[in-house]
Amino acid sequence: MSDHEYTPSSKFGKWFNDRLPLLTLGKHLTDYPTPKNLNYWWTFGGILTFCLITQIITGLVLAMHYIAHADLAFASVEHIMRDVNYGWLLRYVHANGASMFFLAVYIHIFRSLFYGSYKSPREIIWILGIIIYVLMMAAAFMGYVLPWGQMSFWGATVITNLFSAIPFVGESVVTWLWGGYSVDNPTLTRFFALHYLIPFLILGLVVLHIWALHVPGNNNPIGIDLQKPSKDTVPFHPYIVVKDLFALLLFMIVFAFFVFYSPNILGHADNYIEADPLVTPTHIVPEWYLLPFYAILRSVPDKLMGVIAMFAAIGVLAVLPWLDTSKIRSAVFRPLYRQFYWILVLDVLILGYVGAMPAEGLYLLVARVATAYYFAHFLIILPLLGKKERTLPLPLSLTEPVLGGSVAMSAAKHKSQKNNL
Repeated sequence: MSDHEYTPSSKFGKWFNDRLPLLTLGKHLTDYPTPKNLNYWWTFGGILTFCLITQIITGLVLAMHYIAHADLAFASVEHIMRDVNYGWLLRYVHANGASMFFLAVYIHIFRSLFYGSYKSPREIIWILGIIIYVLMMAAAFMGYVLPWGQMSFWGATVITNLFSAIPFVGESVVTWLWGGYSVDNPTLTRFFALHYLIPFLILGLVVLHIWALHVPGNNNPIGIDLQKPSKDTVPFHPYIVVKDLFALLLFMIVFAFFVFYSPNILGHADNYIEADPLVTPTHIVPEWYLLPFYAILRSVPDKLMGVIAMFAAIGVLAVLPWLDTSKIRSAVFRPLYRQFYWILVLDVLILGYVGAMPAEGLYLLVARVATAYYFAHFLIILPLLGKKERTLPLPLSLTEPVLGGSVAMSAAKHKSQKNNL
């Protein structure tokens, strides 16, 4: 049923819908035609929405008890943990929720890389997703500073100092970020205000992201356009809704395990020591979800070039739709790309590991090799693969591989028929 065909049954509903068509929008969301072959990797879009809402709600309540002052911030966090009713639960859900948020977004990104969801006509969806990812990293970094522990203070000092490498204006930018000439109370106040604001910007971009998705429609594991929408799709509700809810339930079980059994395992022990500008931690590291980019930053000897490399590592993702020259979307039909895809996954994991290690000796060498491969994958390998790779034949529709067996069997069938001809 299309949007213009839907008319509310009640007089009030019709009156309201004529003036603010929210009911039509709701009907569109439930009836939205979705490819029938979506697997569970597609459920992480809904899981990410749940994570964002969880972070906003818990963050709002925590902000009611937090004091953004250098002399009181650490004590206010302890007050939340010890004296506020269920304050410990709110803080652990919020802190571990950030890690779960990034875990889900990394799965979401790598699913898109595997199935080619960034390719035409979905470039805008992909770019909006990268902007959301950048804002998530900014919000997470500023949130990491708020407890005002040792790692909070020194992490803020190290990361903000990177902007001093910018020619001509770098020192002025750092002074503006700090609100003075060192990381102190004005810095904490600014970071708290921005940490509070950014999630609402993300929420607005998520609405745009979903809106942009509804223009070309979902990609699918086979990566082909829908030839017969009536046969290749199912309504979003109840089929996809039930699938998303089941996946969300499993995700919440993992989430709950960290909150109730290992709430501090993803944090750093030094952050439970109050910030001291006179005592530098032995090894300053960000949260785990920022480690690959931290490794890229430290792998470059020159400070300015390291900063450029770190931001370029994110920027290269934004132009990925134009770097990948292959006409085939899904890695299911790209055997050579599939091998390089898994090498990229391994490379990112290695960058995350060496990012947590001291920037010296073998760790530094591995970081430099892994950084070089990361950029080579996007700037050299992908453009060449699109021109040289021999891909498998695509099925004619979504229904064909479903009814005819596996995708591989369908591809083999096409190849056999082609050879016989």
